Amino acid sequence: MNSSRPISSPYASVVVDAGQPSPTAGRSAWEPLRQPMFRMFWIASLASNLGTWIHEVGAGWLMTTLDATPEMVAAVRTSMALPIVFLAIPAGVVADRIDKRHLLIGTQSILLFITAMLAVSTATGVITAWGLLAMTFVIGLGMVLHVPTWQSAIPELVPRWQISRAVGLGSISFNLARAVGPAIGGVLIAVLGIWSTFAINAISFAGVLTVLIRWKRHTTETSRGRSFLSSMRQGIRYVILKRTMRHVMLGVVLFVLPGSALWSLMPLYAKTALGWGAQGFGILVAMVGIGAVVGASMLPRVRSHMGSDRTIAAAMTLYAIGMLTLSAEPAWPILLLATLMMGCGWMATLTTLNATAQITLPSRLRARGMGCYLTMMAGSMSLGSFIWGQTAGAIGMPGAMLASGITMIVTAMISLLFPLAASLDDA
Repeated sequence: MNSSRPISSPYASVVVDAGQPSPTAGRSAWEPLRQPMFRMFWIASLASNLGTWIHEVGAGWLMTTLDATPEMVAAVRTSMALPIVFLAIPAGVVADRIDKRHLLIGTQSILLFITAMLAVSTATGVITAWGLLAMTFVIGLGMVLHVPTWQSAIPELVPRWQISRAVGLGSISFNLARAVGPAIGGVLIAVLGIWSTFAINAISFAGVLTVLIRWKRHTTETSRGRSFLSSMRQGIRYVILKRTMRHVMLGVVLFVLPGSALWSLMPLYAKTALGWGAQGFGILVAMVGIGAVVGASMLPRVRSHMGSDRTIAAAMTLYAIGMLTLSAEPAWPILLLATLMMGCGWMATLTTLNATAQITLPSRLRARGMGCYLTMMAGSMSLGSFIWGQTAGAIGMPGAMLASGITMIVTAMISLLFPLAASLDDA
């Protein structure tokens, strides 16, 4: 197979060599933005992520007004993750068999419709706690098709030697939005009401949909003569038999299972433990996002000195220290520093694991492999949200966060026993 392939977009057409590093390649984390197509989709992704984080603040805060029990607040994230747990691998098969552009247009249309309906039902006051969970579940169904398709398209947008940085930039986009979106969400809730956070998210999906409609793609997917079930078995078999992929999957579980306590409990932690309003909750989430952006800019240098495995263990330990600090309900300057540290740890761990998976997977299996990755991540997030919600209900939020931090320290040490064979140090 020829490693040079054309990449086209409505904005530019370039040819990149997917197999060899560029002789002018630098160590900058921002290098992939030189690719016009990747740059434009990165901007679109930033807008979508901004809408998503504004939506997250609205959904979490809405549940605290409908049913403020720890179990129901944690269930918001669980309901989003469950579709990914059960359908991410079949969705990956679909993404490897159907034109990615058409599939992305379809998923964005679904997400636009549901978020608009959620905005209207909230504005009119007919939304209920279980109605919120049901709509969140449907949004998860749309995301389960969107995410593996989007992630598997990244290697089309940049040369191979830039894949790890492109994944890192995806994390920066996500976390820039995380840094700004919650604060915007808090202001919108205070000024216009919770419904406005969902309306903004619907508008962001419309923007991404516009870019996708204009994208002209020269390549397409094929079934290669395999049935749907045969294709799914092929993807799962590769992930099971490939040592690096097995270790990536285990790394996701070791990190996300204890780490999910932060996301499932943060809305209630801000409201009850800290006595902060929606704006305070937004500030907490924003600090996590800022930490992730700072960490992403430093990650290539850190990984080149420490290697991928020690970087992951160190990042997990940093996250655990932040969680242990939160459990003590410290003064606000220390609290903000702890959330900043946790943002660094979250980004560094998942970016390294994600990039390793994308570099390891062959192109014909990439969506299916990323479907397996997302299944493992969403399953760990869903199970973790349930566990920590129940734990907080039994022993209180400080106790649940303390248990989460201790567990993370243990799993960080275990992760060193399962090294990643695919090195990103020179990527």
